[in-house]
Amino acid sequence: MYNWMLWFHIISMVSWFAVLFYLPRLFVYHAEHADNSGFIEVIQIMEMKIYKYIGVPAFWATLLSGIALIVMSTAHYGINIFKMGGFMHAKLTLVAILVAYFFSLGHYRLKLKENANYKSGKFFRMYNEIPTLLLIGIVALVVVKPF
Repeated sequence: MYNWMLWFHIISMVSWFAVLFYLPRLFVYHAEHADNSGFIEVIQIMEMKIYKYIGVPAFWATLLSGIALIVMSTAHYGINIFKMGGFMHAKLTLVAILVAYFFSLGHYRLKLKENANYKSGKFFRMYNEIPTLLLIGIVALVVVKPF
């Protein structure tokens, strides 16, 4: 059962990261074409659907399956991952930052919807790099377990 849960966790994570990579790109277009109302209407629909219908379910699936993996590894295999070293603490710290990032995307989506955006396309281009850096760190910690 553990391997199936791991499979589900990886699939959920890939789906969630698709949103984390793509939604800020839509924000770039939104911020840079704010004067084109027809375009903005389409972008706002895309932003809402990607966040609510893909991002939120993928977030919960990733989070809950990750918790299930921790419980399963502790209960069924006798492995206490929190005593294996600091890599899990570091990974969970990066995941917490990623969760905050995800909710910040929801915040920016609502600001853009209300036309109260005060961020530029350049800001969102830079902001779009955060999940890439976090993904590199998380995967490195899981695969290498350096400490």
